[in-house]
Amino acid sequence: MATPSGKSSSSKRSEEALTTTRTSPRALLTSVPTWLYIDGKWRASTDGGTFAVHDPATGLELASVADATEADGSQALAAATAAQKSWARTAARDRAELLRAAFEAVIARSDDFAQLITLEMGKPLAEARGEVVYGAEFLRWFSEEAVRVSGRYSTAPDGKTRLLVHKRPVGPCLFITPWNFPLAMATRKIAPAIAAGCTMVIKPAALTPLTTLLFAQVLEEVGLPAGVLNVIPTSRAGAVTEPLIADPRLRKLSFTGSTEVGRRLLADSAQRVLRTSMELGGNAPFLVFADADIDAAVDGAMVAKLRNMGQACTAANRFIVHESVAAEFASKLAHKMQQLVVGPGIEPDSQIGPLIDAGSRDKVHDLVQDAVRTGASIVAGGDPLPGDGYFYSPTVLTGVDADTRILREEIFGPVAPITTFRDEQDAVRLANDTEYGLVAYVYTRDTSRTLRVSEEIESGMLGINVGVVSNPAAPFGGVKQSGLGREGGVEGIEEYLDIRYVGLADPYA
Repeated sequence: MATPSGKSSSSKRSEEALTTTRTSPRALLTSVPTWLYIDGKWRASTDGGTFAVHDPATGLELASVADATEADGSQALAAATAAQKSWARTAARDRAELLRAAFEAVIARSDDFAQLITLEMGKPLAEARGEVVYGAEFLRWFSEEAVRVSGRYSTAPDGKTRLLVHKRPVGPCLFITPWNFPLAMATRKIAPAIAAGCTMVIKPAALTPLTTLLFAQVLEEVGLPAGVLNVIPTSRAGAVTEPLIADPRLRKLSFTGSTEVGRRLLADSAQRVLRTSMELGGNAPFLVFADADIDAAVDGAMVAKLRNMGQACTAANRFIVHESVAAEFASKLAHKMQQLVVGPGIEPDSQIGPLIDAGSRDKVHDLVQDAVRTGASIVAGGDPLPGDGYFYSPTVLTGVDADTRILREEIFGPVAPITTFRDEQDAVRLANDTEYGLVAYVYTRDTSRTLRVSEEIESGMLGINVGVVSNPAAPFGGVKQSGLGREGGVEGIEEYLDIRYVGLADPYA
């Protein structure tokens, strides 16, 4: 079994794992649809093209998936447009019951979804199971929100008009989802759209399309009408999505991904004043004050940093620790990281899986090397691991200069760079010294400090003495260049509703 000091598993062992895990992943892969899903039908792309999906733990091909073209995208949007009126008129209770049935179906197939996520994305099975529970909860949450959409009826202040305000579905939506949470990122967008009465076209990430295709199959099985959801996996994202964004039939775009791509999509959307939701990059600070419970902070850091091998927009990216406790924090964090088992996620005792591809691993290593060149010290890890797949050793760096690239860029890997601060004002300044503002984490036992920091830190979300803040019942989203809009919570469904005001003549006139 692999550890941070070296990865012993081979391609042969990984292939054996594919056939010996409880429910055979090979059988699972055979059962997952690999076609486009348009207007309730599974079919090939218009030019017959396909692209390969690979296991990041081995580099081996898992499946060949239909590769959507621009024409396929247009047909998917046509199907969504045609289905919009009848779907919007479907009773909210019926939409709610369908979402509840989808929730139960996903939970019933938890093992299948978890194994599929692990195979195409790499995360350990335990984490994949956690994603299934998290992703399914959006279905349950929005099944309950579907019947809570409301408006108001009131009298104008001058008494001469009655004011009727109600909410209507936005209309056909385009969803562009990332590879790091292939089920949860799909359900977080699809569930509120279904609840609100919107139809949709979803383009899953080319690296991890299989989970979305399996989820579409589940929705088909529980009775989602044809055309409400259309799935167009493709290796040529821009060529397929740019015409859709320019198409007047589309009414909303929701994107999760990098800030760089988000800016381009916003620019494209501006030409049509298209309604958008953007969940973009992060550079989360993790603040540890002198009065913090250091052991609890280390435990929180392990979760905040290493969930998904650090490949999450919510991952702690900058560890900003009071100078009086920095050495203790670094030592304890390094010790815990060195105990982790690194290996293919399909192996039951794996705790850290591979990064998604070779380019991601190379970028992480380049950031570590740059930090070392500018004066940082490696306390643990610091190298890619030899052998198959794209593994990187869990790493702790100390003495990191505040202007180093690793504190400016999103790492997206299992690396914890530690820098220090002197006082609360200094800590807040360092935390806010970024163009991003998605999430921040703070460890302190001082209630007054908690309140001050919660008002001063520039982020859309803040965790106090916790390493995970994501919850379907809470609004997820950021400020500054981390995005626009919110997903989840009571706020999540509002992203898919337009407000209409009707002025009624005074009935007593």
